[in-house]
Amino acid sequence: MKSTILSRRDLDFLLFEWLAADELTTRPHFAEHSRETFSDVLDLCEDLATRYFAPHNKKSDQNEPTFDGTTVTVIPEVKEAIDAFAAADLIGMSMDEQFGGAQLPATIAQAGFAWFMAANVSTAGYLMLTIANANLLVKFGSPEQVDRFVRPMLAGRFTGTMALSEPQAGSSLADIVTRAEPRDDGTYRVYGSKMWISAAEHEMSENIVHLVLAKIPGGPPGTKGISLFIVPKYQVAQDGSVGPRNDVAISGLNHKMGQRGITNTVLNFNGAVGYLVGEPHRGIVYMFHMMNEARLGVGMGAVALGYTGYLKSLQYALERPQGRPITSKDPGTPQVPIVEHADIRRMLLAQKSYAEGSLALALYCARLVDWQHSAESDPERDEATLLLDILTPIAKSWPSQWCVEANSLAIQVLGGYGYTREYDVEQHYRDNRLNPIHEGTHGIQSLDLLGRKVTARDGASLTALGEAIGQSVEAARRAGGEAADLAEDLETSWQQLVEVTMAMFASGDIEAAMANSAVYLEAFGHIVIAWMWLEQFVATGGNSGAFYDGKRQAARYFFHYELPRTGPQIQLLRSLDRTTLDMRPEWF
Repeated sequence: MKSTILSRRDLDFLLFEWLAADELTTRPHFAEHSRETFSDVLDLCEDLATRYFAPHNKKSDQNEPTFDGTTVTVIPEVKEAIDAFAAADLIGMSMDEQFGGAQLPATIAQAGFAWFMAANVSTAGYLMLTIANANLLVKFGSPEQVDRFVRPMLAGRFTGTMALSEPQAGSSLADIVTRAEPRDDGTYRVYGSKMWISAAEHEMSENIVHLVLAKIPGGPPGTKGISLFIVPKYQVAQDGSVGPRNDVAISGLNHKMGQRGITNTVLNFNGAVGYLVGEPHRGIVYMFHMMNEARLGVGMGAVALGYTGYLKSLQYALERPQGRPITSKDPGTPQVPIVEHADIRRMLLAQKSYAEGSLALALYCARLVDWQHSAESDPERDEATLLLDILTPIAKSWPSQWCVEANSLAIQVLGGYGYTREYDVEQHYRDNRLNPIHEGTHGIQSLDLLGRKVTARDGASLTALGEAIGQSVEAARRAGGEAADLAEDLETSWQQLVEVTMAMFASGDIEAAMANSAVYLEAFGHIVIAWMWLEQFVATGGNSGAFYDGKRQAARYFFHYELPRTGPQIQLLRSLDRTTLDMRPEWF
């Protein structure tokens, strides 16, 4: 029976028929691996996700963590799943061997981790944060910090978090007030509160390593004065042994509509011992490494939830008899499965186009990470960096919007059953609805895209993306036929987007341009996903069969139903509409 967690067939297509991930093994950085080891890792991830993560997904939703004023209690199945993941040496699967990792390509690691996110996004969240925390410390921490904190995380003994937001500041990090006061022994004492900190308290690991943004007194104002600190739940001695409790405590748990299985806390630091990471006042620079990884992780989580919801609604549509063909007038004829009805197929096609298009983008971004790590020349590394910079806000936000829509459509396919708790799809919707907020809202991502990414280095990232899309267009033209027609539609949309981008900045009315940045983000994202679908359409080649026919039909759907949405959006952007700017608070 096919899995309803993810599609291994689709992963194999994207990884090996489209992205040619096995060719990464020709690069020295990944030379120890092969197509066989990649497949073995994917097999292992599917098996562990199916056996340890999926079975308690509903239980952890219905029995969220509790706090008795002293201890946070999480259902035992969560720890069992995390321990199984760690025992398989998967925490460091993409980390370099010198730090104890398996040095797998990020492309494979992300594909493998998608199984866990689709099976149980809450339990996977503890691991995602731990992995990103460890990756930051490997890049910016001292060798002693790596030994003391990272190696225990890779072994599954410690878990990790990121502590950025504060109750009074939210996403405006320039306004944080948590402070870190230096001591003569080289440590700091951290004071302040952090809000919405996931995985920040539990009893499932020996220690929790918090990465905390704080300001050293006397530093520059705003974000330039922010430093980064390791603040463990328990102090750790030089020999790695866990010592007394640090002055870190929670005042309570936040109760969310979804992803209820992962703790979410208000975290208080009352003079906790902290260790400076890197240099003072460079905390934002360092933390962006984890933030960008987390943004890609949130995007993949949204993809995974949209994908599993699609597969479950598809299975229901294939099995649920209801109604008869519109041309049948005889009530005595047998009912047909609802997948036979055109509107059900429309909703399934929409889900398929959102989920599979988003998965393609997530894996494409992971391959860019691999190109950065294994580049054989500076120009190659620079190109990968430029593309990843401009695609990160899309890879985070587009799935977080449209895979939530896929989950909504999955509920609709199931009809009345869809919004009952007996079926999974209502939980997937609730779980996924958090992702448009996690790691920066759509508004934040859109300001980043339009206000920084498209203009950085005189538009170098936008130019690099245009060249990559242009190469795909030329390949589709060489393929001829329908692929060439789709390529023309994509090129037209891309040129319109580039033109309106130039016009918005040339107008001089930056306030009006940025006021509609969310519209820009959505249009930009739709064009990028259309690019992903053109790539997949061409990758199907002349292959026949239900899988390839389904790919091509989903591409057609996206180009016929979704890409045209960008026309009115680009027209609105071109007009520099001031409706939102001119609205006054007292008019609401």
